[in-house]
Amino acid sequence: MITDMTKGDPLKHILVFSIPLLIGNIFQQLYNIADLVIVGRTLGVEPFAAIGAVAPLFFLITFVIVGLTNGFAVITGQRYGAKDFKGVKDSFIISTILSTVITIIFSIVCAFSMKYILNWMNVPDNIYQNAFWYVEIIVIGLLATTLYNMLASVVRALGDSKTPLYFLIIASILNIILALTFIIVFHMGVPGSAIAVILSQAISVILCLIFIKHKFPILHIKRSDWRIKFDDKFFQSAKDHLKVGIPMSIQFSIIGIGIIIIQSVCNTFGSDVIAAVTAALRIEQIATLPMISFGVALAAYVAQNFGARKFKRIRLGVLKTSTINVILSLCMAGIMRFWGTDIIGAFIGTATKNIIDIAHQYLLISTIFYFFLGQIFIYRNALQGMGETLFPLLACIAELVMRSFAAIYLAIKFGYIGMFYSGPIAWVSASSVLFLGYFGSIKHIIYKVKEKLHTQLMKYN
Repeated sequence: MITDMTKGDPLKHILVFSIPLLIGNIFQQLYNIADLVIVGRTLGVEPFAAIGAVAPLFFLITFVIVGLTNGFAVITGQRYGAKDFKGVKDSFIISTILSTVITIIFSIVCAFSMKYILNWMNVPDNIYQNAFWYVEIIVIGLLATTLYNMLASVVRALGDSKTPLYFLIIASILNIILALTFIIVFHMGVPGSAIAVILSQAISVILCLIFIKHKFPILHIKRSDWRIKFDDKFFQSAKDHLKVGIPMSIQFSIIGIGIIIIQSVCNTFGSDVIAAVTAALRIEQIATLPMISFGVALAAYVAQNFGARKFKRIRLGVLKTSTINVILSLCMAGIMRFWGTDIIGAFIGTATKNIIDIAHQYLLISTIFYFFLGQIFIYRNALQGMGETLFPLLACIAELVMRSFAAIYLAIKFGYIGMFYSGPIAWVSASSVLFLGYFGSIKHIIYKVKEKLHTQLMKYN
């Protein structure tokens, strides 16, 4: 159901919108974690480590797509907030064209570069083959991932966070069934897990298209609508989408590159540390899901209200979600510190005590800094919802620089324990930039709008 978030209680809108997102994010993590759990408990530590060794690369590739499609959806949400319904349909068409073309080019480049990338990442020889085929299959089927994320982003931009959830649940269940079938029944090993991911996402795309056709009149596209006129209007609209989509894609890419650098350092410490960090990061991702969900809900809320020029509502929504994320960060940190070891043990059935101890050490360090991580989700999404890309980009650069420096320098100095501090240091740096950027940007935007209104009033008089 489409929701107009420019009216009514801001917190109620954000809460109602975020609950399906939270459930969806849980299933999204199950989608990603299912492969690791199934592989870890059926094939052993080395195949588990193989997926873990290239997991940051998998996330980088996904981040590029998510950033791009979310950026395009910002334009869709702003046009809906401004009640430009024809503009919403045009945005949907242009988003589809741009997403498809960019993904195909990106997939080809990644597929042919994979061996060089894995060599640069220091993937150990004993897990190299499994690691290569897992990520290569993901790259070949990337268009399914792109189309699902694009459709889900557009629907969320219109205020509906429930519909993408339904299809994500179906895809997650399918992923688990297919992964178990390919690995246990057909003995396809790690590649079978990757094939299960792609097939389940492709099915989600088909279901999304069917549902949109029947339930979203605003997105009904006729055959004649696809007869694109490559005129100035088309190129200007494409430019508007790329102006937001490309910087957001770069922002997500920078985050992914930072994680890859850490993984390349991590890979030098052997299979036990790789497996431990892989398990700890997946558990941490689950712990931060509520904070992420509020951030995504805020982006949709801000985009609509920005289109309607309701800046007071934007400020109020940011303040309330920021407060909620502070509480959530403290709660999640407590859970991870007290029950982290039990969760890690359940996560990898074949894990040794050494692997569990290493993973728990990571969680003990990172949980202290969850406050800063929670605020990143709030202020980055608020800025992106307004179409502001400079400060999120600067924050990502600060995060990359600090994460890389800390990972390399502290790992040399203190071993893998030093590497565990690289994430927290990056979170503190990025949140500081975003906090200053948000308050500076919204003041500047309000000033520009008032100045424009004053100019128009003077002309009228």
